[in-house]
Order: sequence, then C-alpha cells, then structure tokens
Amino acid sequence: MPIFAHAGVNFHYLDRGDGTSFFFQHGLGGDVNQPFGLFQPPDGFRLLAFDCRGHGETQPLGDPHHDTLATFANDLLVLMDHLRIARAVVGGISMGAAVALNFALRFPERLLGLVLSRPAWLDAPNPWNVERFSLISRLIQEHGARRGQELFKHTEVYREALREWPDVALSLAAQFEHPRIEQNPCKLQRIISDRPLHDLRECESIRVPTLVLANRQDPIHPFEYGESMARIIPGAEFQEVTSKSVSKERHGVEVQRFIGEFLQKHFSRESLFPPGSVCG
Repeated sequence: MPIFAHAGVNFHYLDRGDGTSFFFQHGLGGDVNQPFGLFQPPDGFRLLAFDCRGHGETQPLGDPHHDTLATFANDLLVLMDHLRIARAVVGGISMGAAVALNFALRFPERLLGLVLSRPAWLDAPNPWNVERFSLISRLIQEHGARRGQELFKHTEVYREALREWPDVALSLAAQFEHPRIEQNPCKLQRIISDRPLHDLRECESIRVPTLVLANRQDPIHPFEYGESMARIIPGAEFQEVTSKSVSKERHGVEVQRFIGEFLQKHFSRESLFPPGSVCG
C-alpha cells in the first residue's frame, strides 16, 4: 500500500499507468476507490489519487482543524513534490472538484489542466448540503454511527431524498458507514461549510484546458453549479452526464468517455507534440 508521510500523517495513495499525470480526487466521505472505480486512464496517462485527511486509509486523523479544502490542496502539492511531478492535470469529484479548484487558483504553475466533476461548491457553501451534513454529523456525535443512521432514515430529510433522488439518499446514508467516522464526525460539518474560493470571479484567471461535468436530479451537486463554473472559466468545456439516480451504469460510461476524450484531446503525446514539432 503506497504511503507518503507529511506533517505527522501517513497518506494512502494509488498510482496507475504511465504518461501524463492526472490527479483525480474523491468526494466527501469517500476514498481513492471512488475515482479509481469510476475512471480508467487511457494509454499514455497516469492516474493518481490519495485519501484526504480523515478519509480512507490515511491515518492518523490529525488535527481536525486541518480538515479544510485548502489543506487538502496543500497535501496534493506535497504528494506531487514527493513523486517529483512538476505539472499535472488536476481534478476531482464533488469535494475533490473543490480541492482541485482551490489548487488551480493557488498553484497555477503546477497545473496542466483541470477537471471538475459534479461540483458541490461555488464561492459559498451549498445551504442544502450544510443542513443535511450537519444533521448527519450531529446524529453521529449524539448517538453513534449505527443508531444515528437508524434515526436518520426516519427523518423527512432522508425520505424526501429517497423519493426524489434515490442515489442521493444512499449517498447520505452511507456517510454513517465510513471507517472511523465516530472518531471525527465533525469533519462532515466542517468541510461542507468551507469554500474553495471567496469570489467566483477568481476563476477568470484559469488559463488551462478545463472540463466541467454536471448532472441533473442531484441537489448535492446542482446542475447550475456546473453551468456557472463552465461559464466563468475561460474556454471551459461543459458536458452533461446522466444522474446516478437514473442510471449508475450510464453515468459511469459517460464520465469515462468525456474525461478520456478530454485528456486525449489536450494532453496526449500527439496533442502536446504534433508532427513536425521539436520535443526534448
């Protein structure tokens, strides 16, 4: 199991393939299995991801006040340095997209491209998410994960999600099941109340190829958030993907296709070094 140590924390990461590096980060409560289960790198690309603080196999939990999007972006930079990767395509899903955006704005010299899959933040927390993840955090603190999940499934919040967006309901309920969640339930409330940037206009400074993916029928990741990101980032490409509440299979196929095509279009050896060009 590959590990890199930084600031008293042992970070678990995965590294697959060879070629142009693509860091693809997981969402809140997830781990590296999420991006690696959703996307397989095409030939000529190297897929990397790490378990953020308080997630997956990264241990120990460390100072909970470091559970912020900016700190996670700092950790990504440290991993790049550890692996001696000068520049990379950086992206993520949901929380991972927020980490990638924060990284893009603060470390543009390390960025080749940007992939924002189903963004859950703009320049402020999503009130819908804050309310629900704060409830989950409180239930775990007061009742423990198992009993908290039982109580959550009897709330109108859960029942509404189950009626309208089945996959969203499953995602919310799964937050109670993540490893060591009882040791740090406050991370859910702390992270969901954070923001990747303070003014959406900051995105106008991004000058690398960018892909934004968004789906409907998902209040955690509003379709309008993806549209807004794609509008304000110069030259960003936008693709709508099928909601997982409609079809997880179609969602996965489309994510694989759109990201794969984006990477090959902008970052394959042929696109970086077209015929007749001189490369080192």
